[in-house]
Amino acid sequence: MKRPSLGSILLGLIPFAGACFSVTLWDRVYPMVFGLPFNLFWLIGWLPLTPLCMWAAYRLEVRRESNDIRAGGDAR
Repeated sequence: MKRPSLGSILLGLIPFAGACFSVTLWDRVYPMVFGLPFNLFWLIGWLPLTPLCMWAAYRLEVRRESNDIRAGGDAR
């Protein structure tokens, strides 16, 4: 099994960092966004963004493996 690329690891860490480490930046009740407090809007916003980041990391790994196969490298 190959180790994941640095790019795919960083793409996987984006949602984690966005939801966990940015709390001090957005921990406010006001302003309201679409009728939700901003902190709730921020967390709900990461629900669709997380699969997009994971999809991008997956596509990066698939492209990397296909390039290895075309180059004649070991596909394991």
